[in-house]
Amino acid sequence: MTDLVEQHVPTPLGRLRVQVGGEGPVMLFWPSLLMTGDLWLGQAAHFSATHRVVLVDPPGHGGSEPLTAPFTFAACADTIAAVLDALGAESADVVGNSWGGMVGATFAATHPDRVRHAVLMNATASPAGRRQRLEFGLMLRVARLLGGIRPPLTSRALAAFLGPTTMRERPTVVAAVRRSIESVDITSGAWAVRSVVPDRPDQRALLASITAPTLVVAGRDDATFPVAETRAMAQAIPGARFEVLDGVAHLAALEDPARVNALVDQFVRD
Repeated sequence: MTDLVEQHVPTPLGRLRVQVGGEGPVMLFWPSLLMTGDLWLGQAAHFSATHRVVLVDPPGHGGSEPLTAPFTFAACADTIAAVLDALGAESADVVGNSWGGMVGATFAATHPDRVRHAVLMNATASPAGRRQRLEFGLMLRVARLLGGIRPPLTSRALAAFLGPTTMRERPTVVAAVRRSIESVDITSGAWAVRSVVPDRPDQRALLASITAPTLVVAGRDDATFPVAETRAMAQAIPGARFEVLDGVAHLAALEDPARVNALVDQFVRD
């Protein structure tokens, strides 16, 4: 794997830490809530042989500047544009998971000339339902009382990300996700959760304008965005390809990187 070089890039949502490595067309990766760009290290190891990979620590996460206010998905899309501008890249293959998938879809719809391919994983185009808003609201209140995501709250967060196959067979993945969620600055992370969950817009009409080749991926075990919800996202995008991966849940790229790499590799080469 090509060594990744850390950079800090000014954007509309603060200075973001990005890790960059490899040569070739740019492939930009944006992760889920409570995750950093390290979610994609398995993809960076594979694609840095053929691409210039860019792993984003999203606003308020990891080494990026803390959030102090809510944001819109349009601002996130402009943030991707700012990262590409800072790297001197006109366009990119954009790969996102959950929050990253929603933002990648927004970027593809609003900056069509800058997206070669869009890969949207474990994501949705629908607003949060009442149950999800209540569950995440309660989780945030408890996390503030605990000073962060700590036991016993950790187990609930893990259940939102990982399914039975990973919990049973992939202990290193479970440990990595646990470290990531327990390291989140809850004051900053709360702004992101509010923006991505209760304030999430209905994007189905917007996504109808996407023209880039698009792959939408669901995890069979995903309890956060079930297959039917992610399929509805794919159906909102003209010509989108839809794939369901067995044995993975909400963080497919981390849970089964080899299978995800093969799927994405084939898609961007077609």
